Amino acid sequence: MDWDAIVDSVVDAITSFGLRLLTAAIVFFTAHKFIKKFRKWIRTSERFDKFDEGVRSFLTSFCGIVLYIILAITITIMLGIPSTSLITALASCGVAIGLALQGSLSNFAGGIMILIFKPFKVGDYICTEETSGTVSEITVVYTILHTPDNKVITVPNGTLTNSVIENYSAVENRRIDITFNVSYDSDIDKVKSVIMNVISERSQVLPEPQPFARLSDCGENSLVYTIRVWCKTEDYWNLRFDIIEEMKRAFDRNGISIPFPQLDVHIKDDKAAK
Repeated sequence: MDWDAIVDSVVDAITSFGLRLLTAAIVFFTAHKFIKKFRKWIRTSERFDKFDEGVRSFLTSFCGIVLYIILAITITIMLGIPSTSLITALASCGVAIGLALQGSLSNFAGGIMILIFKPFKVGDYICTEETSGTVSEITVVYTILHTPDNKVITVPNGTLTNSVIENYSAVENRRIDITFNVSYDSDIDKVKSVIMNVISERSQVLPEPQPFARLSDCGENSLVYTIRVWCKTEDYWNLRFDIIEEMKRAFDRNGISIPFPQLDVHIKDDKAAK
């Protein structure tokens, strides 16, 4: 047995594989940096300014996944694995991976549907049956929401496409609906006058459609007044809170009482009854 030949063969094999491994490592790190810069270019380049922010974030995520898959296949071939064997293995695994990733494929299709039909876009405040928040990013599989209390919620795209979505940012104006309860001894015209004075002092209230304030119901213990005013979508919450606070002050100044539930308790004295 020629041990020198065996050693030389082993050394050559190790050297050859080491060179391939070194080359693959260089290609990986170089390509990794390129992919990061390419994704950053998509996010920041003026060439993509005409695209919706949601389309841009989806495209960034999708391109990253595709490029990393191509990179993984390239490195595998560089390491000496025959391409025919690789293709056969990928084909064999494709069905199994497809079955295992049914949910992810559904989310991917959901992401495409969101970009096509645009029920919402990045920056919109949306509400579903389970959560709500401002859309900060639409990726290949998930949509990222940022809640008002500074939490980040990740929602699968498939779930969103199969849910009822309320988009509070889709239109420019919103209507505020508020109800107030006042005592039965309050004068109807006076209450309406006080309400309209409070509304007229708020600059955020839009003149059209005209503000609405009417007696809407006679409750068990109070009269119910309904207020409807229109405002810009971005002014909705501040204006709503301002109207509620100022309405309470105005009612107090004008002697209009807001009733609250009361319970009269009568204690029966059995001894006295005897």
